[in-house]
Amino acid sequence: MKTAEIKTAKGIMKLKFYEDDAPGTVANFIKLAKDGYYDGLTFHRVIPDFVIQGGCPDGTGAGGPGYTIKCELDGENQYHDRGVLSMAHAGRDTGGSQFFVCHSRTNTAHLDRNHTCFGKVYEGLEVIDQIKEGDKIEKIIISEA
Repeated sequence: MKTAEIKTAKGIMKLKFYEDDAPGTVANFIKLAKDGYYDGLTFHRVIPDFVIQGGCPDGTGAGGPGYTIKCELDGENQYHDRGVLSMAHAGRDTGGSQFFVCHSRTNTAHLDRNHTCFGKVYEGLEVIDQIKEGDKIEKIIISEA
């Protein structure tokens, strides 16, 4: 099982990947993380009781890695709940590097089966609530058990 730690100045979010549900999305995120792509990028979009979003290389929400990946929406875990890691996109099959983590289930039901859920924070949930717009992703460390 592959896991990751998203290190920030506010703390560490530890997450487990949904490898069975979203293998392509997980592989893409892991490759970018291992390449250091996310190091130093900001959470450019923070909406209370909704999401924290990061992974844009220019910090505006318009950037990406220079390619797109397909959405993977058919798995069992395509449910946006507190701590769920999901791909941001500008329309079906346009994701690349931007991801978001959900604050809660309150305002996220409309995202189910529209955005690919590919993991979930299992430790450090309190960090999600502390992240402010402009906070940096120090590093994402991938572990393979």
